[in-house]
Amino acid sequence: MLRVSEARGGVLPAMAIDAAGEVIVIRAGGSYEGKQGMSLATGVSSRSAGSRALCLHLVMLPPGTRGVPHAHDGHESAIYTVSGETEVWHGEGLRHRSLVKAGDFMYVPPGTPHLPVNRSDVMTVAVVARTDPQEQESVVTLSLPPHLSELNAFPVASSPETSPVNP
Repeated sequence: MLRVSEARGGVLPAMAIDAAGEVIVIRAGGSYEGKQGMSLATGVSSRSAGSRALCLHLVMLPPGTRGVPHAHDGHESAIYTVSGETEVWHGEGLRHRSLVKAGDFMYVPPGTPHLPVNRSDVMTVAVVARTDPQEQESVVTLSLPPHLSELNAFPVASSPETSPVNP
């Protein structure tokens, strides 16, 4: 049997979550602001589909913005960049820098600090999969280290001045 979620908040009725062996389709349309400082489109998670071991979302990072330094405690992440280009600071103290472009895959080991920055003039869209079905529970936000203080000039993507108004 196939169940289709029309819920825009990403929460399915309990009967859908308890329906073992059924396929669940989550319709695009809902989004929320994550602790990471970015807008996440409602996707597959324990809340939306009853997932027990993963979540899958679209992440949008507008031009000239950044996320919040963070790590995912005990969970791996895999990211595929659909469009745009993102500078990612990562590792202990956010000392390493990688440039991720459309078509690139990126793996983030459990607990690895990382920070995305979009210096371009194009929206970055990425598909993010993580081994945390609870979506936000494993997110640990971190302070911006002093050597990256120039990034304070970039607004956090989900801050009120950069977020579009939802109808």
